[in-house]
Amino acid sequence: MAVVGTAGVLGAGWAVDALRDPVCRFEATESTHEVTPEQAANAATISMVAVQRDLAPRAATIALATAVQESKLRNISYGDADSLGLFQQRPSQGWGTPEQVTDPVYAAGRFYDALVEVEGWQDGVVTEVAQSVQRSAFPDAYADHEGEARVMATVLTGQTPAALTCRLEAPAGPADPAGTARKAREQVGAAPEVDGPTLTFQAPTSASAWATASWAVAHAEAESVVRVDVAGQRWTRGTDPHRWGGSGLTVDGSTTVVVRLSSG
Repeated sequence: MAVVGTAGVLGAGWAVDALRDPVCRFEATESTHEVTPEQAANAATISMVAVQRDLAPRAATIALATAVQESKLRNISYGDADSLGLFQQRPSQGWGTPEQVTDPVYAAGRFYDALVEVEGWQDGVVTEVAQSVQRSAFPDAYADHEGEARVMATVLTGQTPAALTCRLEAPAGPADPAGTARKAREQVGAAPEVDGPTLTFQAPTSASAWATASWAVAHAEAESVVRVDVAGQRWTRGTDPHRWGGSGLTVDGSTTVVVRLSSG
């Protein structure tokens, strides 16, 4: 499914709701943007690499605008010439091996490595900064995705709490808590405490806690996440999945994130 987005209204997103397909919804800056769970998971991974590196949310905006243009936020195994992955990076141009550039964490890291070398990236025009990194044959195309990228980035870096939800089918079976914890260590940069199907993260700040919570929701389909609790708010997979509500769960302040996985 192609990325769809609007300013303030769902617009073409009605087709997703009508078909009842799995969908993830971002709501921020008076805009609503819908993507597939696969796209949401890739967007969350890209954004969490920026959070790990203590980069400003603008870095995630630029990276997401680029990835939307290059791959529609899909980790594809083909492209022009030898271009591969989320950013269509070319091994022949020194971005890494084919295996590396199709690893979302590596690919995002290499993008940010190049981004921070661009003079004035923090306040430059998004499409010009992205072009300085990518050297695309279509340099103006990144501007087309700046709005949706900004919506996703503000949510996924924790600047806008409780703003990502996903409507998903029921998990196919029990989750793999150890596997999810390994994935979190790589992508979130934090090792959760694992207690059966429950993963508990201790984040350093409220914003990073919400970034972690949003990461968990974005990866809910792939990791069989059924519930996420943070700062007294809860997202539940099966009940009104497009809404966060009060959880009643007692946690230590606003920086503890509790992720419940399917147990079967």
